[in-house]
Amino acid sequence: MVATPDQVGLSGAAAHGRGLVIALGAVLLISFDALMVRLADAPHWDVVFWRGWLIFASLGAWMLVSGHRLKLPAGRRERWLIAASVVLLSGNTTLFVLSVTYTAVANTVVILAASPFFAALFSRIFLHESVPLRTWVAIALAVLGVLVVFGGGLQGGSVLGDSLALLLAMTVGAQLTILRRFPAVPRLPLVALSGAIAGAMAIPFAAPFSLSPSSYAVIGIMGVLQMPLATVMLTVATRYLPSPEVSLCLLIETILGPIWVWWLLGEAVPSLTLAGGALILTTVAVHASLALRAERRPPPV
Repeated sequence: MVATPDQVGLSGAAAHGRGLVIALGAVLLISFDALMVRLADAPHWDVVFWRGWLIFASLGAWMLVSGHRLKLPAGRRERWLIAASVVLLSGNTTLFVLSVTYTAVANTVVILAASPFFAALFSRIFLHESVPLRTWVAIALAVLGVLVVFGGGLQGGSVLGDSLALLLAMTVGAQLTILRRFPAVPRLPLVALSGAIAGAMAIPFAAPFSLSPSSYAVIGIMGVLQMPLATVMLTVATRYLPSPEVSLCLLIETILGPIWVWWLLGEAVPSLTLAGGALILTTVAVHASLALRAERRPPPV
């Protein structure tokens, strides 16, 4: 739920401007995520271990300072759904690191851009929400774009990484669907708990105390500063901006993520990824713009 300008003590234009700056700053931080995973130059399970536990520790410290508390619904079934969302979120962390390890960064972020459409599909199936025609058209186009990206994976031997990215897009959509049902549940405690679960899942496969000093430095920046700060900023941005507009800002990661990796590490973007990514990115941008316009349209009298 977006706060009104009066509730945040700002005029409409000032509140919107502040929210836009905060959201864009968060997306800029998130766009370095794949690059940081590559720069860590460490086994993927070690990255998952440290990333998860550091996110848990840093967000836990933030919640102690800011007074955030986890408030669960009263019903047992609802609590199980919240628990499922935390497990899905921890899986998202793991799947992202694994996908970036096994395929091109561009493939991962492009396929991940289709996650809002999985959320819409799951909302229709499980929450019985009506899905506008524009969303069904967008889902079809996004699936086509994902198939094009997979064509590049068949040529470049990255089918495993692309498959993990597709599973990641599905789990992100499922997790968003569950949280959509419980808008009053605070998000930060869930993110912190998911970090602990991801770190715990990595324990049997990781050797976290055998990394180089440079790897510890990169993972420390990622787990203590980059991702926790981006998460907090996105949470704050939703006070000022409607969710479609925040989603529109998140599209910038799809463009910036591969650029940072290409610029600093020289990783080229496969040609079919460019084609499929252009289709997915255009589809998501147009769909988000139409959703934003519909949200701002005054209700009929």
